[in-house]
Amino acid sequence: MAYWLFKSEPSEWSWSNQVAKGDEGEEWSGVRNYQARNNMRAMKVGDLGFFYHSQTEKAVVGIVEVIATAHPDSTTDDPRWECVDIKAVRPVPMPVTLDMCKKDPRLTEMALLKSARLSVQPVTEAEWKIVCEMAGVTV
Repeated sequence: MAYWLFKSEPSEWSWSNQVAKGDEGEEWSGVRNYQARNNMRAMKVGDLGFFYHSQTEKAVVGIVEVIATAHPDSTTDDPRWECVDIKAVRPVPMPVTLDMCKKDPRLTEMALLKSARLSVQPVTEAEWKIVCEMAGVTV
């Protein structure tokens, strides 16, 4: 299993929007960055990810699961762009902010800190466990 981080502006697509989609989930569409697209191409059904509110909150607020591998993005006719489908698994008891991640010396290499603008990022297993611990999630 691999781990990921999905960034979204809450005013565009929030955790509550994702939860409302239930087990049907939602296409993670609209990504127009090659590296983020390539990250989605590497995903497998069952991979887990952090749902991250960017802009105002700047915090991990939930955990999602990949439920469909990369397929054409329905929001464009351009064949270069693909996306995965994800569903909400659970909220985190305590949101983990960007500042909290920056202050933790164990996370200095995390993509969230190194490639801050990348909307879909890999998360190592060690980083996953640390952020889950910070969020009060039992791994």
